[in-house]
Amino acid sequence: MILCDAGPLVALYDRGDRDHVLCRHTLAGLGQELMRTTWPCLAEAMHLLGRAGGAAVQDKLWRLAERKLLRIEGPYPSDWDRLRDLMRKYSSLPMDLGDASMVVVAEHTGLNRIFSLDKDFRVYLIHDRDPFDVVP
Repeated sequence: MILCDAGPLVALYDRGDRDHVLCRHTLAGLGQELMRTTWPCLAEAMHLLGRAGGAAVQDKLWRLAERKLLRIEGPYPSDWDRLRDLMRKYSSLPMDLGDASMVVVAEHTGLNRIFSLDKDFRVYLIHDRDPFDVVP
């Protein structure tokens, strides 16, 4: 199981994205490995895919979830204080809500591998001490 940030979710289905081929190859290398994302990352990806190709492209992302290859997690209201703390801590990068939500899900699940194009995940720490293993 691997966490998946918004960037790859967009690049997988937007053929005009500069990382489209890289993300398709990375996904193929993951095989049938289940990916987890968060509601903020899914919302960001849907917004960007809507701009890139409309409902038809967004539907491809929905199908990934339907095939049970993408599971959507929190964050939940009980996570709000932690989200806010993370966004304050990493405000110089800055950290957005989607990134904070991925850190929180990593803290809840114990997962540290993340499929992300965002170099900031090489800086973010899980539980303020453990690094992410960033793919690709």
